[in-house]
Amino acid sequence: MTRPRCSPFFAQAFACWNWKCALLSATARSIVYLAAISRAGTRGGLSIVLVEMAYVSLTAGLYAGMQQKALGIRSRRLGNATVVLGVPMLAQVLDWLAHRAAGAAAPGKAILAVSVFAIVSALFHLHVMRRGAFLTGPIGRSLSDDFRRMPRLTAGFVLVPVALLSTLPARLARILDVEAVS
Repeated sequence: MTRPRCSPFFAQAFACWNWKCALLSATARSIVYLAAISRAGTRGGLSIVLVEMAYVSLTAGLYAGMQQKALGIRSRRLGNATVVLGVPMLAQVLDWLAHRAAGAAAPGKAILAVSVFAIVSALFHLHVMRRGAFLTGPIGRSLSDDFRRMPRLTAGFVLVPVALLSTLPARLARILDVEAVS
């Protein structure tokens, strides 16, 4: 029996697909949609949720897979920039184009809010992926192991700005000392 052939583009895209992030994103967004639809009394709510789950499963899985691949870029700074800026910018541009094509362009404030959320989300992805969580393929762990580690990973992510701010005076003092010597 021969295996069905797919185009190199689709083969590469699905080799990159991160099922863990696809599952989590689709579930979270669908719950939000379902809550909003049930409060508004919108008809056809289940079909809206199913479409959202399918769309987000595909796109979130591809974007997270691209982020996971970017972790392997030789330059750590370039890899981090790709995860935090490159992939979210690509996602936002494609989302904007899809809305424009559908004739439902979002207002500027909504685009800004979604862009900020995407960057914070990407920073979180970078944080957990650099620590080995929510990775797929041979380097990934089980989903239950990822969930078991989430409280510590989330606390670590939330505390990063606190740690940066607490060391800011000492870093500034070192910079000023180096400049005074020069």
